[in-house]
Amino acid sequence: MWKEYRKTAVQEMRPYVPGEDLTGISVSPEDTPEEGGMIARNAANHADQWYVAKDFFAKNYEEA
Repeated sequence: MWKEYRKTAVQEMRPYVPGEDLTGISVSPEDTPEEGGMIARNAANHADQWYVAKDFFAKNYEEA
């Protein structure tokens, strides 16, 4: 059963640079990387990185 959860930690992110090599960065098949998207990383494992879509980022994140 799905439940809603609120994040309690700060997420490390940087802007996606259009055209950059995304080798090693997880991108959901539903996403097309674009300017305004972000690359997030696991603070405990910097090799664990993923793309965050521009619209999702705008709706769910603000700078700490």
